[in-house]
Amino acid sequence: MRIALGIEYDGSAFNGWQRQSHAPSVQAALEQALSKVADHPVSVVCAGRTDTGVHATAQVVHFDTHAGRSMRSWLLGGNSNLPPEVAITWVRPISEDFHARFKATARQYRYLILNRGHRPALLRKRVCWEHRPLDVEAMQAAARPLLGEHDFSAFRALACQARHPVRTLHRLELQRRGDLILLDIEANAFLHHMVRNIAGSLIAVGRGEQPVDWLAGLLAGRDRSRSGITAPAGGLYFVRVAYPPEFGLPAEAVFPGIG
Repeated sequence: MRIALGIEYDGSAFNGWQRQSHAPSVQAALEQALSKVADHPVSVVCAGRTDTGVHATAQVVHFDTHAGRSMRSWLLGGNSNLPPEVAITWVRPISEDFHARFKATARQYRYLILNRGHRPALLRKRVCWEHRPLDVEAMQAAARPLLGEHDFSAFRALACQARHPVRTLHRLELQRRGDLILLDIEANAFLHHMVRNIAGSLIAVGRGEQPVDWLAGLLAGRDRSRSGITAPAGGLYFVRVAYPPEFGLPAEAVFPGIG
């Protein structure tokens, strides 16, 4: 039987999603918990790997099992064996042609910027703090040329292992809610550090350090060394994965409560 499930996690407790021999990972924690419920080793596949410190509200994974357990048992048993920083939010039986990564048609992230004069205490690992005033309208104007299909080499980490840098950006919107600036971005797929590199470049525009047309020039130049800094991981949340409707999986984005 193939099973799909949704999970949320606090990424500040882990060295990213992917299983590692030397550090805690979300994948290892989930596999250990599900293996206890299944009473056999379980290997999981996720919709999109996240980096150290990045959070998720709606990560999707699948795994195969021969254990006869109810969906409620997977949910309750899995959660009882997970650390407090990770929780299973839903469980579904799924057809064997489903694949959490390869069947995904879009992925969505939200990046949170706390824009105020004093640093956060409670939200220090949940947001990117920027003490200088940011011009959100300028940031939104700078972001528009990124929409559509492009070579995103200018916003790709040097260590990125993707076969090619072309991605299709469906949505990139910014809005201010009090001291919070929300950056919502959706694409068919993302390159390593792509969202955080875009965020870092937009912040430079918001500060007035770069002109509005700067990101369009970066995109055309395809040179990562000329673009902005990689924004901090703590402000990034993986909030949605889209699949073809025949799989019947949750389709709505799950935004972080502080946003």
